[in-house]
Amino acid sequence: MASRWLRPEVYPLFVAVGAAVGICGFSMVRHICINPEVRVSKENRAAGVLDNFAEGEKYQEHMLRKFVRNKSPEIMPGINSFFADPAK
Repeated sequence: MASRWLRPEVYPLFVAVGAAVGICGFSMVRHICINPEVRVSKENRAAGVLDNFAEGEKYQEHMLRKFVRNKSPEIMPGINSFFADPAK
């Protein structure tokens, strides 16, 4: 039975599913633990709606967003400019 599922052809599927589960788990933990709008404990839920804009701004402007803010929205800008820009 194990030899049926552990063939070499199935390894990329395991990697893709594992990566997807990892990304989903990371996102879920980040939102539950860090998001200022999510309140897990009973004391925090009793506080109601808080207008804490500084905490929300800190959550929204994370390091990845700050890093890519002034970058070009291209995946491979060198290759794109090689094929798209005229020869100099």
